[in-house]
Amino acid sequence: MPSAVLSFGRVAAMGTVTVLILIAGVWASWGSAQHVMLTKGRERGAVEVTRCDAGTCGGPYTPVSAGSQPRGRVVLEDSVAVAEGETYAVVLKPGGTQAVRSGPGGVLYAWVPLGGALLLASVVVAGGLRRTRAAWLLAGSGVALLTAAFVVV
Repeated sequence: MPSAVLSFGRVAAMGTVTVLILIAGVWASWGSAQHVMLTKGRERGAVEVTRCDAGTCGGPYTPVSAGSQPRGRVVLEDSVAVAEGETYAVVLKPGGTQAVRSGPGGVLYAWVPLGGALLLASVVVAGGLRRTRAAWLLAGSGVALLTAAFVVV
């Protein structure tokens, strides 16, 4: 009897940790992914990156969508996916000058935190829940997402 209770407690605790890790990955990704994936009614255009400093890159914004206005400078997050002198398709976040990359590269890059969460959750599933097939599925999904983001971006 005590063994069954401990086993149930382990499964319940590790299952909860796994779900929390995955929820955190989706939550972290959704902040940017919502703007990239749900573009209807959002301002779309292109940014020519002219300067990068202090964790951000920026440049002039040229609109593509109807109703969007040109801007002298919009800001992108400085990352390995952004380089000075390049032009990127972007979607502007509402009410400001913050932009996120759009297109396939932008979608995959936005979901990178979920890829990391899938990898982390696979370790918990394998070690805590002792479900190796599910763990391999989670790990494979995470690696596929991160690799696709790396290749496309």
